[in-house]
Amino acid sequence: MTFKCLFAVASIAAVLTVAYAALTRRILCLEGKNSAINAECCQLFALRDDLQQNLFHGGLCTAEAHESLRLTFNDAIAISPALEAQGQFGGGGADGSIAIFADVETGYHANIGLDEIIQLQQPILARHNISVADFIQFAGAVGLSNCPGAPQLTAFVGRKDATQPAPDNLIPEPFDTADRIFARLSDASNGAFDVIHTVWLLAAHTVAAANDIDPTVPGAPLDSTPSLFDTQFFVETLLRGTSFPGTGGNQGEVESAVKGTLRLQSDDLIARDSRTACEWQSFVNNQAKAQMAFKSVFQTMSTLGQNLGDLVNCTEVVPVPPPPQGTAHFPAGTDMGLVEQACAQSLFPTLPTNPGPPTTVAPVPLP
Repeated sequence: MTFKCLFAVASIAAVLTVAYAALTRRILCLEGKNSAINAECCQLFALRDDLQQNLFHGGLCTAEAHESLRLTFNDAIAISPALEAQGQFGGGGADGSIAIFADVETGYHANIGLDEIIQLQQPILARHNISVADFIQFAGAVGLSNCPGAPQLTAFVGRKDATQPAPDNLIPEPFDTADRIFARLSDASNGAFDVIHTVWLLAAHTVAAANDIDPTVPGAPLDSTPSLFDTQFFVETLLRGTSFPGTGGNQGEVESAVKGTLRLQSDDLIARDSRTACEWQSFVNNQAKAQMAFKSVFQTMSTLGQNLGDLVNCTEVVPVPPPPQGTAHFPAGTDMGLVEQACAQSLFPTLPTNPGPPTTVAPVPLP
């Protein structure tokens, strides 16, 4: 489906949702303060407030929000119909296994560092009557809502929790080839995620930092605006790399163009792959597309392994994110001359260059 079609369908759906909400009788929640279309959503208001106050620092797009979003992906993508077809357990997808069996799954190489956010979330989870599977996805949606420019992500309740850990080697690594990543995401989604949707999922890296790729620079952001959900990630990944933020030579890392930022090898490859280069470039300075595309793939990802018909939509409880800040640009010290044009069908957009000395980006403070 093209973005234009997706946008049109989503816009119609949004209008219908508003109209439906206006005509649907709302239920006053037991606490007497909030109301919801579905009674099952009432429990989420207290959880939302608890998360905002006690994990996200009153509603900030910090490392806790970044890692909560990463956790949604690493839990959900651990499913393989291909393994099931071979008679092996292929994982349960968005079933909470990464936290339920944290002693097993946080030992997997792809999950290094996630034990920290799981531990930070645990006391909050213990205070609320919600499945682990629902909690992980809801916490990620609330966390992203604190990042200006982000979409309001869909939230569901009713997922079934895992009864066993997911197998290892189901989560893409930054040192994987583009082919392996494309194949893994296609398998996990039963073909729903093609190479284009892989680019859409990577919009999450606009609010991301790497703690363990180079241990000498924990919290190294993947672009110059890690607290904003914008399109700088798509701009800066296409600039010729010139240096490493730390030691360099680390598995899964290549040179980046902006001092202080870290570039994943997998992002560098997918940005330049002939199958995805034009889609990647199409996100540059296209905030509406970034929002709509990520919202779409997150909904699919967050329900992998679950029966959508059994779930209740509680998106109304997720805060509406702050509006975007700024527009796409070349950070000071970079310019059009650093763009490695990879899309053969269209030229790279014309962008302004920020004035001043070369940009240096500070690490994202650790949780």
